[in-house]
This record gives sequence, structure tokens and C-alpha cells, in this order.
Amino acid sequence: MIPGLSPARRGLIVAAVGSSLTVSWASSYYIPAVLAVPMAEDLGLSPVWVFGAFSMAMVVSAMVGPWAGARIDGFGGRGVLMLSNLVFAAGLGLLAVAPSPLVLFAGWAVIGLGMGIGLYEAGFATLTGIYGKDARGPITGITLIAGFASTVGWPLSGLMLATWGWREACIGWALIHLVVALPLNAWLPKGTTTVTAEATPVEDGPPPSRLALWLLAFVFAATWFNSTAMAAHLPGLLQAAGASTAVALAAGALIGPAQVAARVLEFGLLRRFHPLASARLAAAAHPVAAVALMGFGAPAAYAFTLLHGAGNGILTIAKGTLPLALFGPAGYGRRIGWLNAPARILQAAAPLIFGAALTAWGLHAIWLTAGVGVLATIALLVLRRA
Repeated sequence: MIPGLSPARRGLIVAAVGSSLTVSWASSYYIPAVLAVPMAEDLGLSPVWVFGAFSMAMVVSAMVGPWAGARIDGFGGRGVLMLSNLVFAAGLGLLAVAPSPLVLFAGWAVIGLGMGIGLYEAGFATLTGIYGKDARGPITGITLIAGFASTVGWPLSGLMLATWGWREACIGWALIHLVVALPLNAWLPKGTTTVTAEATPVEDGPPPSRLALWLLAFVFAATWFNSTAMAAHLPGLLQAAGASTAVALAAGALIGPAQVAARVLEFGLLRRFHPLASARLAAAAHPVAAVALMGFGAPAAYAFTLLHGAGNGILTIAKGTLPLALFGPAGYGRRIGWLNAPARILQAAAPLIFGAALTAWGLHAIWLTAGVGVLATIALLVLRRA
């Protein structure tokens, strides 16, 4: 932990990281929903190809995540986050000038590099470098801010698309990275825990067991799979349960507020408990919601989205706080990079897998994600409090 940081400075650091991550999420993860179709039409492609390029970007992000984490462990996160803004801007610039599908894929590959070094994992590692074992509160704080990335990103992308076009929208996001996010990250202190996994102090405890690491990696992969599957197919799932299109869209709109409300709860009441306790409750929320949807059909649509959204909101925080609480700050960045790599790869496949299940089984496809959620809950119950 960096000494001498006033409470006001600490709040500004959280605000700066949260705001820069909001830009990063909004300009990468959330732009296909708005720009994929016009991108595809302009290049004479099916939108499936654009989403395929986006999935490739997530695989690329999984490959570079451990390197970024190790870099943050050794030198602090300021430089890595600043680099991510430059990489995002370069990738968005490639998309903006893409004359062919090949350049389009190249642009998404570069954006994947940015995602690997500039999304939550990098933000969590940066704050752990600054705050050490006391980073739980700041980690929760940045998820409260960046939780509004879709709320900001989708309307802004839509506005730029309607006003200028999809290529100009990509240029607009690139400029926002350079003019807004890059200066915010440049202002951060050069924080690093200055210890490595190989030089862990005695008081930090023994090295983590392989079983604990594998269990946690599975939990992250399982919960990211469910989160991405629901993000891609929630309206169709609710309609399969008998909900009208209007009800499905209205219920889906509750996921964002539910996530933020749950994160506020984590920041307040649940911070008194070990992160393992709140993660167990959060992982169980989706299976409980699935049972309600199967049992009551369309009338349970709102309850389903509220439970799923609340659980997902807390699990996003758990991806940062659980490795810190269980294994300590030493080697945190590299460790969180490896722990989240399988999640990124499975996340890339989640829309395709759950979409096929929804087409084949209808509402009964929910048992797939419910089963995954149950397994994640069991894995968390097996983990022992450090």
C-alpha cells in the first residue's frame, strides 16, 4: 500500500480508474451490439462474422492477461493502463478505416490486446498495487462506476452512429481514449506491491494450493459463461418462458440497476463478511432464479432478471476480491490474469453454445446455465477461507 494517500486522493484514484475503465468497456465489449450490423453491411458480410471477430478478440485478451498482470505486479498499473488506451485507439482506428474483412479482423485483434491489458483485471491489479490487502473497497468502487459502461456506451455509440456513421463512431471512441481516459490513467500514482509470488513474506501465509487455484478458475469461467449467455440471449429466453417482447425488454432493463444495487450492498453491508460468503450467495442466485422461471414462467421474468443481475454484480467484484482475500497481494496481477484466462475463452463461446441450446430446447436451455451455476456454488463451498 502506498503511504501518504489522503482519503480525498484515494477517492479520486477510484474515480479515475473507474471512469477510464468505463471508456474501455464501452468502446470494446459493448460496441458490437450497436455497430456490428452497420459494420457488416458496409463490408458485405453477415453480422455473424463481426461477432466472430469480437469472439477472437476475447481469446486474444485471455492470452495477454497474465503478461499484463505480471507487468503490473513489477512496475505498477499506470503504464499498462496508459498503454491500453493507446492500443484501444489504434484498434478502433483500424476498424474505422477497414476496407476489407481482413483489416476488420486485424482491428478486433488489436482491440483484444487492449481488452487483455485494460479491463477489470488490470484495474483490480492496479488498485491492489496501490492499496495492497486493503484494496477490496476500491475494487468495489470501480465496479460501481464502470457498471454504467453499457448505460453510457450504448446511447453514445448509437448517437455517433446516427449522426456520423459507424466508422466515425469508432474514431469518436478512439479520441475519447486519447483525450479522456489516457490523461486519467497518466494521473495515477505508480503503485506496486513490490513483492512477488516467489518472495511472499511469512505473514502472507503459504503459497496457494493448485486445487484452490483450479477451483477459483472454474468459478470465474462458469460465472462468466452464464453472464455472457444471458447478456446475448436474455430477451429470447424470457420470450421462450411466455413473456411478451415488451415484458422481456422491460425485465432485461432491470439487470443493470440490479447489478449496481448489489454492488452498493457489497460496498456497505457485505463488506463486513469474507468475500467468499458473498460470492457463494451470488453464485447461487442464478440457479434460484432459473427455478423460479421454470416454475412460474412469464410472471417470474422480473424476479429472474433481478436475481441474476444482483448475483452477477457481486460476482464481478468477487473476481477481484476473492484472489486478494484468499491468496494475498503478492503476485496478484499475474495470478488474476491466469485465473481469468479460461473465463475469457469460455466467454467467447458462450453466446454460440447457449444460443444453440435455446434453439434446440427452448426454455429448458436454462437448465444448462442453472447447472453451471450450481457447480460454481459447490466449488465455492469447497474453497476454504484463507
